[in-house]
Amino acid sequence: MNKFDLEWINLTSGVNVRKCMRCGKCSATCPSYDEMEYHPHQFVYMVEKGNIEPLLGSDSLYKCLTCFACVERCPRGVEPAKVVEAVRLAAVRKQGGNHLTPDQIPAMLDDDLPQQAIVTAFRKYTK
Repeated sequence: MNKFDLEWINLTSGVNVRKCMRCGKCSATCPSYDEMEYHPHQFVYMVEKGNIEPLLGSDSLYKCLTCFACVERCPRGVEPAKVVEAVRLAAVRKQGGNHLTPDQIPAMLDDDLPQQAIVTAFRKYTK
């Protein structure tokens, strides 16, 4: 399975983008709307159509605040923020610079860092 196809994004996000009816309510409530090249409803539509490559290089991935306001407003339960997170994860993995290796862990340890943070990062970035 290609990391950048619709099925991978659906699997990673847990969202079925085909449920979107493009009403725009998600975009209307987005606090980052003015800063984004692709607005939440456009983002979901592009993923639905398999046009993911432009999104991988877009600043919109990092302008999303993941505040889930779009999730609250969606009448169909599409959860655009989760789709953005899945594409963001694909972009990070495509860049290849975010893999955590076991020999990096000792340098990260301090008294304030919960062990769960390290375990989560290790699971997330070594796949």
